[in-house]
Amino acid sequence: MNIELRKSFQFEAAHLLPHLPEKHKCRRLHGHSFQVEVVVAGPLDARLGWVMDYAEISAAFKPLWEKLDHYYLNEIPGLENPTSENVAVWIWQKLKPRLPLLTEVVVAETCTARCVYRGP
Repeated sequence: MNIELRKSFQFEAAHLLPHLPEKHKCRRLHGHSFQVEVVVAGPLDARLGWVMDYAEISAAFKPLWEKLDHYYLNEIPGLENPTSENVAVWIWQKLKPRLPLLTEVVVAETCTARCVYRGP
């Protein structure tokens, strides 16, 4: 039996997309209440009755949240062009070593626009 767990996080951050034309609204400095969903999947541990503790997911994400929340994303190494796509990949690359069962990272910058990354 393979089970999927999803844990959501939120961070506030400012960014701009430097490669867009000067007149594009996303080229100007602006902020979002980003929503991140971290997805892991794996077999059910018959004794414990779970795939993993949600607290492990939270603990793995916390150092990333501390780098992202209330910061200017463009100043974070690896996020010089902080599109939702690049943020999702950046999170994946940092989380995968800590969460081997990671299968998906979802980054939403608004309630109607989100990116899903499922790794290489």
